[in-house]
Amino acid sequence: MSGNPSPDQRERLGIVVAGSLSEGLEARLDADCSVEDMAVGRYVVIDGEKRKFFGMITDVMLEASSPQIAMSPPDVSDPFIADVLAGTSTFGALKIAPMLTIGHDAFSQMMGPQPVKTIPSHFSQVKQATAEDVAAVFGQEDDRHFHIGTPLDMETKVCLDLKRLVERSSGVFGKSGTGKTFLTRLLLTGIAQKRVAVNLVFDMHNEYGWQGTMEGGRYVKGLKQLFGVHVAIFALDEKSARDRGVMPDFVVEIGYDQIEPNDVLMLRETLELTEAQIESIHRLARIYGESRWFEAFIEMDGSERDALAKEVGLNPGTLQVLHRKMDTRLARLPFLKKKVMDDSVQRIMECLARGVHVVLEFGRHRNLDAYILVANILTRRIHERYVEQKERAMGEKELEPTPLVITIEEAHKFLNPQVAGQTIFGTIAREMRKYNVTLLIVDQRPSGIADEVMSQIGTRVTYLLDDDKDISAVLTGVSGAQLLRTVLAKLDSRQQALILGHAVPMPVVIRTRDYGTPESYAELQFVEGARLLERARQDIEDLFGK
Repeated sequence: MSGNPSPDQRERLGIVVAGSLSEGLEARLDADCSVEDMAVGRYVVIDGEKRKFFGMITDVMLEASSPQIAMSPPDVSDPFIADVLAGTSTFGALKIAPMLTIGHDAFSQMMGPQPVKTIPSHFSQVKQATAEDVAAVFGQEDDRHFHIGTPLDMETKVCLDLKRLVERSSGVFGKSGTGKTFLTRLLLTGIAQKRVAVNLVFDMHNEYGWQGTMEGGRYVKGLKQLFGVHVAIFALDEKSARDRGVMPDFVVEIGYDQIEPNDVLMLRETLELTEAQIESIHRLARIYGESRWFEAFIEMDGSERDALAKEVGLNPGTLQVLHRKMDTRLARLPFLKKKVMDDSVQRIMECLARGVHVVLEFGRHRNLDAYILVANILTRRIHERYVEQKERAMGEKELEPTPLVITIEEAHKFLNPQVAGQTIFGTIAREMRKYNVTLLIVDQRPSGIADEVMSQIGTRVTYLLDDDKDISAVLTGVSGAQLLRTVLAKLDSRQQALILGHAVPMPVVIRTRDYGTPESYAELQFVEGARLLERARQDIEDLFGK
């Protein structure tokens, strides 16, 4: 779409000729509108008799007035004949999913766009959407609305309602290499800029703290460079952090006494634990206690394990293999200590209570064993603290903990059907912000996440997916899912995403906004900083002229 015409001068595209609320509308393109200019995911406005409808193009088709044309195509080598047939005997058609509607009367205008419950009549005009239409639907940038990108074929801002985003868990999905990290960084920046919540990021690949990387290897600023003292970097690997020029605020160590059986059971897939080994872990915890079982078992020698097996009726071979796995894969992780002098969870909680965002960098410890273990241990204890604070507040708003968004990557490892019911992440997803804690999950395999958890994901930001199971998982429980399948499957491989759910009034396909230039950094500071920047620009224009 070129330019932004006023609402009463929108470019007409065609007219509605058929359709239903469940299956979508069919519109016939005008003869002077090229079908090649239409794109799946583009916005349109339909002027009905009593109301205006906002919709999205979900399919583009070629139609003919007679089946004979398809069976015996005419000779169109003569341009005159081709022009005569185009728009009369042959024409383009659009499939449109109506999403929102607003009445023409004053009361409806005041109420704003509402979910669609009817459809426009035959021959209602289909027109291109304008910047004013987009702003009416998605709002304009303010203390809670964050500019996330622009619609296809338009240069106007699409905004997310970040307060609604953090009310429920959300997800960023897409196949590898589509830009999930880039968009996650934008969302985290928006949450920090608008101060709607505090972030706790389990940064597996060191992309969000001090700096990250863009396509081509170019470095971009992370949250710490943008927001300074309002972000704290916690490091599991101090040497890696310093080698990268990062000065961590705190070095994380985890004591053996903090490891509970469920933390290890989360690793059943990566450690290849058998049912017998899982039962042995539970038996060990009952014998030695949940805070001592890990240290007691790791320090046993072979004869002590054999004696224990004989005493409590366990298989000596099972204990032997289990000990080898836990010793070589877990106990030798450098950040695991028999005793720790400082409490990492307490340090994190102190930061979160002050409104300081926390990024936990894993350094060289990027294997799934370390990531799953640390994320589960820390999140479980932090969630316990939030539950205690929330219950102590007993409805007194000013005493409630600040809303917390926990970001995890490789989410299907924490939330697959086998473990989702046992993990703290599954609990948080099901609670729907009951205790002011929600998740931001990042994953390339949404089909690996339990259906129960996916149904609780309020806002879904989805890049290109090419697996039918993944597409179905993302669209689970979404109204008009069948109409959106084509939209999702036709996204470009980079910088195009479909956003749907709690934080947007209707699904929208966007090109993500710029990140990595001095101008983008200035715009992504705190709200106060953005206002000062705008004021400075206005002063310069007033002084020197535009």
